[in-house]
Amino acid sequence: MRDRTVWVLLAVVAALAGMAWFLGGPRMAAAGLLRGGDVLVSVVPLLLAAFLVAGLVQALIDAEWVGRWLGSASGWRGIGLACVAGGLMPGGPYVYYPVCAALLQSGASLGALVAFITAKNLWSVTRIPLEFALLGPHLALIRYAVTLVLPPLLGIVTQTFF
Repeated sequence: MRDRTVWVLLAVVAALAGMAWFLGGPRMAAAGLLRGGDVLVSVVPLLLAAFLVAGLVQALIDAEWVGRWLGSASGWRGIGLACVAGGLMPGGPYVYYPVCAALLQSGASLGALVAFITAKNLWSVTRIPLEFALLGPHLALIRYAVTLVLPPLLGIVTQTFF
């Protein structure tokens, strides 16, 4: 456990458990830990499936192909392709973050990956019907128009400076 993130999270767990113990005694601390365990049990199948998807994506996608189409030398084409893929990608973070990690390990550039993640969050095609139904076409279209430039712009900025 050399990773600092794990140590920081364990420190946060200890601090919160201590606060719960101080404020409500062992029952409150145990209740909080049990709720966390319930969340873990409910999320494990999603995480398992997501990481299996990431592994399969990495096995199926040729690293040379990823480098050619999404690598640093792909320029605008790679960022544009990543934006389209992000907007069309189904599923939530349990799906697209492992896929993104697999693409990173296969040679995709940081700019393409930032464009992919940003497009997934701003242009998600699967969300369009819900936005139109709940927010109305006027607000939904304004939101899409305002955010249209962000994924490619952020991809280019990332590609340029990182």
